[in-house]
Amino acid sequence: MVRKFFAFIILAGFAALLFNLYLSFDGSNELNKTATYYAEKGPDELGSANLVTSVVVTYRGLDTLGEVTILFLVASIIGFFLRSKNTFPVRKLRETSELLETGTALLVPLIFTLGIYVFINGHLSPGGGFQGGAIIASGTLLFFLADPYKNAGKSLISIVESISGLAYVGIGVAGLIILGDNGFLDNRILPLGSFGSVLSAGAIPVIYSLIGLKVGAELSAILYKLKEAQEEV
Repeated sequence: MVRKFFAFIILAGFAALLFNLYLSFDGSNELNKTATYYAEKGPDELGSANLVTSVVVTYRGLDTLGEVTILFLVASIIGFFLRSKNTFPVRKLRETSELLETGTALLVPLIFTLGIYVFINGHLSPGGGFQGGAIIASGTLLFFLADPYKNAGKSLISIVESISGLAYVGIGVAGLIILGDNGFLDNRILPLGSFGSVLSAGAIPVIYSLIGLKVGAELSAILYKLKEAQEEV
C-alpha cells in the first residue's frame, strides 16, 4: 500500500510538471535566425527541393554522420551480446506456410525497390536515407520470417555496411580537399544540376543513398543476430 502511495505521488508530480509546461508554452510564429537562413538560402545554395534534406545532409551533415555512427555502435553491441557460442542446442522452428513464402517472394523485391526509391528521391520528396534504410530492413525481416533457417546474405550485409560507411566518410574528406576547410560533407563537390530533377542537389542523392544502404545493412545485421540467437535458445 505504501509503495502504491509513493508511486501515485510521483506520477502526480510528473503530471503537474507537464501541465505547468503546457500552460507556459508559447509557440513561436517566426523562424529564428538560423532557420531563416536555411529557408531563404537553402534552395539556391544546395539545389535541394526538400529543405529538410538540405539541413540533415549538408548544413548539419556532421550530426547525421554521428547518428549513423551511433546506429553502427548499437548494431555492434547487440552483435557482441548475441554472438553465437554454439553452446545451445538448435531449436526446431515451426515450418512457415506456403502463403508466407509466396508472399515474401513477391513482396521483398517490391519492398527493396521502395526503400531504394525513398532514399534516392530524398532531396525531392519526404523521405531519405534513414527511412529508406528502415524500409529495406523490413524486407529483410519478412525474408527471415519466411525462411528462418536461411543464412544467405550475411556476408553481403557486412560488405554493404562497410563500403557505404567508408564511402560516406570519403565524400566528407573529398569536400575538405575540393572546397577547403568548410567543405566537409558539402554537396557542392558535384554540380547542382537542374532544380527539382533526380540528378540535382549535387552530392546529396549520393550521400543519402549511402546513408540508406548503411542504415538498411545495420538494421538487417541486428535482425540477423536476433535470428541467430532465436535459433539457439
